[in-house]
Amino acid sequence: MPASDRIPSSLMTFFVTSEPLGNGGNLGGLAGADAHCQALAAAAGAGGRTWRAYLSTQARPGQPAVNARDRIGTGPWYNSKERLPDYLNRRLNRPIVQSEIHGDTLDEARRGSNLTKEFALTEKGELVNGIGDPLPTRHDILTGSQPDGRAFTDAADHTCNNWTSNGAGSAQVGHSDRVGNGNQSWNSSHATTGCGQKDLVSWGGVGLFYCFAVD
Repeated sequence: MPASDRIPSSLMTFFVTSEPLGNGGNLGGLAGADAHCQALAAAAGAGGRTWRAYLSTQARPGQPAVNARDRIGTGPWYNSKERLPDYLNRRLNRPIVQSEIHGDTLDEARRGSNLTKEFALTEKGELVNGIGDPLPTRHDILTGSQPDGRAFTDAADHTCNNWTSNGAGSAQVGHSDRVGNGNQSWNSSHATTGCGQKDLVSWGGVGLFYCFAVD
């Protein structure tokens, strides 16, 4: 695709991190994850926007839960390789917006999320390796979220201790390619077996996460 056919980098409002922070589930909390999104966006020419990581945190004493869906605005969102005609068409026909990706209405739930592998590109415009692609598989995307984008309410750890643990605990992940584990969910497919970097790699991920522009 000729570069001239793409939207300007400044119009990119969604990406998957191209590289992990590399410390397992310890992202430095939400602040550390947001900073990673902002830095990668800036390197790609979209640093003029405010970026947030799509991550939930669980309630702790004196600390209320945070829902990933409440952190990211309402959309619409566009990736880094959106062609100008597709960009204009998407604005009019089923854009990538919060209600669509979470299935908020009955019709949206029946259709399923329109956030697909082809849309879930990195800030560099690269596909994330999934099932059937060359190894290593990197499709496990950290979210700590239920399918509706909200935090878990049980006592189990779904967020690597609110994104501060690289050892004990677990993290809920989605699949960027929408393949595997039955439910084919982009944001809530399964839990990891631990929070260390090796734990994430053993399940088909490296610690990537989604970044959304809120403005």
